[in-house]
Amino acid sequence: MGFRRITPSVAKMNGFFYEQDADLEVLAGQRVAVVGYGNQGRPWALNMRDAGLSVTVHVRADDSRAQARQDGFEVGEIAESQDADVICVLVPDDAVAGLGLSPKDEALTVVASGYTLAFERFSPPGDVVMVAPRMLGPEVRRCYEQGVGFITAVGVFQDSTGNAEARMLAVASAIGGLRQGAICMTPHQEAVLDLAVEQLLSPALTHINTTFAMVLLEHGIPLEAITTELFFSGEVERNYRLLREEGFVAQLDHHSPASQYGQLSRRGRYDHLDVAATMKELLADIASGRFADEWDAEAAAGAPRLAELRAEHAGELMKAVEADLRSKLGPQAVQTQD
Repeated sequence: MGFRRITPSVAKMNGFFYEQDADLEVLAGQRVAVVGYGNQGRPWALNMRDAGLSVTVHVRADDSRAQARQDGFEVGEIAESQDADVICVLVPDDAVAGLGLSPKDEALTVVASGYTLAFERFSPPGDVVMVAPRMLGPEVRRCYEQGVGFITAVGVFQDSTGNAEARMLAVASAIGGLRQGAICMTPHQEAVLDLAVEQLLSPALTHINTTFAMVLLEHGIPLEAITTELFFSGEVERNYRLLREEGFVAQLDHHSPASQYGQLSRRGRYDHLDVAATMKELLADIASGRFADEWDAEAAAGAPRLAELRAEHAGELMKAVEADLRSKLGPQAVQTQD
């Protein structure tokens, strides 16, 4: 049987899915195996069971196996998951290839990240799809229990049965991933976007925050006050929440006229900086798979460079500085005073 790969434009012209697009009946009588019982595996398994699916958990003999049994699941070896009709592979991307999974030709394999498919680290037979919650694992469960759901990225990578999309949507719905809508993406698009946030945006924001702090220190503003303004007060976090809940235009009205004028009138003052050139260079490494190759080599060597980078940028000195400030300001300070 030949495989048929489909793009988001073929799958659904408007690029979005909702609960009414899914039918859990397409999974009726099918066995669902969850491989991994960590940040994503446990919430997925619990949510799908609550949605009425027949779920088993497949993990190594470690603490996660004990947790799955405690939660009432039938637990099996990882290799036994290959007999299931639907296999949700919910282990870290680095570990997927090493599992040696080879599902049945008619099975559906689901990954929660596009990384392994995008960069050819995982090529199972049968139907292969991505259901990637835009939410941290524990929150996947919490949002399900609260009935609010979360936004998800979904995409069919390989359709060998002609039913991949329908089963993908059923799985997405069962975990609560269609309640707020899902955006259709290819695994490569999802992987590039995810890595770009980490490698393009995060370093840029770190550079901006550091420069901001240095300039204000030169003007006599205490470091503790600067750090509080940036992080510990929670104001920036809450502003971003308002951006999500209300949008930029509506949240702008929560700021004073002076604040609005200052923000808007100073836009463009950094436009002469060629940030885009650096971002394009970094993005080329991601999209081409060069970063994936680099990380494979680093991981295979035992991640020595990562250890050096953590010591340099997130070592004991930084940890001590943060702990000291938290003991003086914020929730921990309140507890100390009590």
